[in-house]
Amino acid sequence: MTSDFRPRSHFLSVLVERGFLHHCSDLAGLDQIAKSGELVAYIGFDCTAPSLHAGSLVQIMLLHWLQLTDGKPIALMGGGTTRVGDPSGKDTSRQLLPLETIAANKEGIKRVFAKFLNFGEEKYDANMPDNAEWLATLNYIDFLRDVGRHFSVNRMLSLDSVKLRLERDQELSFLEFNYMCLQAYDFVELFKRHGCVLQMGGSDQWGNIVTGIDLGRRMGTRQLYGLTSPLLTTASGVKMGKTAQGAVWLDEGLFSPFDYWQYWRNCGDRDTGRFLKLFTELPLDEISRLEALAGAEINEAKKILATQATAMVHGREAALRAAGAARETFEEGALAESLPSVKIPAAEIETGLGVLTAFVRSGLVASTGEARRQIKGGGLKINDRTVTDERMVIGPRDLTGGAVKLSLGRKRHVLLKVA
Repeated sequence: MTSDFRPRSHFLSVLVERGFLHHCSDLAGLDQIAKSGELVAYIGFDCTAPSLHAGSLVQIMLLHWLQLTDGKPIALMGGGTTRVGDPSGKDTSRQLLPLETIAANKEGIKRVFAKFLNFGEEKYDANMPDNAEWLATLNYIDFLRDVGRHFSVNRMLSLDSVKLRLERDQELSFLEFNYMCLQAYDFVELFKRHGCVLQMGGSDQWGNIVTGIDLGRRMGTRQLYGLTSPLLTTASGVKMGKTAQGAVWLDEGLFSPFDYWQYWRNCGDRDTGRFLKLFTELPLDEISRLEALAGAEINEAKKILATQATAMVHGREAALRAAGAARETFEEGALAESLPSVKIPAAEIETGLGVLTAFVRSGLVASTGEARRQIKGGGLKINDRTVTDERMVIGPRDLTGGAVKLSLGRKRHVLLKVA
């Protein structure tokens, strides 16, 4: 849809050139508003986990680039909609969370956004409202009369988020069925409160976004707009933000800067250029140069991607430490002190710590059963030596500088440090 469109605004130019744009309700109209410097746009984030992970980075970067190109971003916290659950792209109902958990998750998500957006009271400063402000106080009868009458059940049944569940004979609760009504109402409220005219999201949110545009028209707002980004997978078809060990969290307490750096360093050759455009601020001509690298030289582009992406989430200093630790560990064979670490009481090392327990404590494996399977496959190492005996015990003789290096495969490492 963008092949013949030549944006005049800086914002849409960035989105087209860097691969963020999948679909838009009215490119020309949105381009005109963006060019005027009056664009206010939002993306909603439900509070279902204590942090966001790398699968949310495209949406975060949309708001980041909006602010960099003289637009006002709104990161809407879903304190209200989290209580309901979005059925989009899901086969089963979302687990309903206690209000205390939702509140704690919201605080964790706020910390992520503080790294990407500037918040304040100036024209282009970001805002972070919570839709519980208006959803939690709704009177059900009034909502049905004033808002619900504008929704067509026929149309709602035709949307993918509903239709796919019904076609698979999978239950869709009435609670979930109402989600799109609440999300649409969010759009109207954000227009009234903040002058927001654009909702952005992943391509799976298109139906919900269009429903909000239609509700705004019926309730007398000015013209509203919708824009989606592609749902991102790697060139091999793997969904972004996940590894075999779990989610790639954007909180260093859940996923260390070193592991985060490694996640990007280990991306596929075909993904490197695309990820540089999406997840860094590097100029496009520099990215073109890096994309042209071939053979072993592509690894240099991957290291730049890893350092730039890590710097955006964890800061430049943490990114350089992670890059240095990787260089020492993989290229120089040293025991890098900046590797992720877990403290172990000295008494446990002195009396002997079982290898299965050690790897579980390190977080490299989830259970002793998984550790046994990895040992049988030659996947676990202690101080770069392959573990062959599941009854092995780690003792004082295994310490180097007060630490023992545990490895899962070639790319995941943790130091057990004597406390």
